[in-house]
Formats: sequence, structure tokens, C-alpha cells
Amino acid sequence: MRRRDRAERRVEIAVPTPADEDEFLARVHASRAIHRPWAYPPDTPAGFAALVRRTEMPTERVHLIRRLEDGAMVGLANLSQIYLGDFRSAYLGYFVFAPFEGRGYMTEGVRLVLAEAFEGIGLHRLEANVQPDNARSIALLERLGFRREGYSPGYLKIGGRWRDHVRYAILVGEFDRRGRRR
Repeated sequence: MRRRDRAERRVEIAVPTPADEDEFLARVHASRAIHRPWAYPPDTPAGFAALVRRTEMPTERVHLIRRLEDGAMVGLANLSQIYLGDFRSAYLGYFVFAPFEGRGYMTEGVRLVLAEAFEGIGLHRLEANVQPDNARSIALLERLGFRREGYSPGYLKIGGRWRDHVRYAILVGEFDRRGRRR
């Protein structure tokens, strides 16, 4: 995807609120086929309420990715386990909603979250872990400048199973908010 400047931006990020529940849950249910087995987003009112409560924790940043033209919710990206001090690191997670996959919205939205992480919070490093067969997610990370660091067998329990993951990371000096490779 070609670089988009600020005037061409198609998405924005927003912190989820209780008012987003109906649209979020409808999009999660409509997206089940593209999420599984990679992700199991909250799909109940209680699960969504827990997601909203995460926004109040200092170690979490949760963002809906919304299309500017109509406000449609196209996905979610979050930073978790934010550590400051000498570590200045966090984990990145994300998922897209149908029918918005493959249109570049997530690349733009996750880039905005990376800008917040590096320029807003002042992090030094972000890590993202992806199941090895999730080619689209791996391609997203590589487009954003993440590099592969390793392989972690049985790394994370998703959908009731311990799943292998490939570990990717990016440092602040490797990130370019305009989407160019450094």
C-alpha cells in the first residue's frame, strides 16, 4: 500500500465506551469466520464491559479503529502490559472486522497506535506475537517495520488451546509514522 499523508488518512483511533457495545458485538459476531482460530474477541456484553474497563488501567491502551468517512468500526488495536522505567515496552494486539479486511485500514490504524506508543507514551519497544499460519497478520507486522525475533512453542492459550506463536518486535528508531521503511 502506498504511503498516505495526513490529508489522505482514512481512519482514526478512539477509546471504546459503553456506547460502542452494540456495534462492537455485532461486528464481532459477523467476523467470527475471519477471527478464528487466530483471535476470540469479546462477544458478550460482559466481555465488552471488561474491555471498556481495561481502558482505565495504566498498563493498557485499547483503541477502536474507525473509518473517517462514516465512523464505521473496522477493527481494534491494543497495547497491553505497558512497562515504563528502564524497560519502556509493551505488547501489541489487533484484529479486523468483516467486511473491512484486506483494504489497508488496519495498517493505517495500527500505525496510529504505534505513533501513540512511541511518540505519546514514550515506549522504546513493542512486541507482537502471531500464530505462524496467520499470514495476513504477519504481513501487516512486516509492512509496519516489525522484524521476526523468534518462535515460541505453546506460547499463548487461545480458544482453549495452547498455540505456537512467532515473535515480532519493533524499536522506536525503526518506526516511521509515514509508513516508509527505515
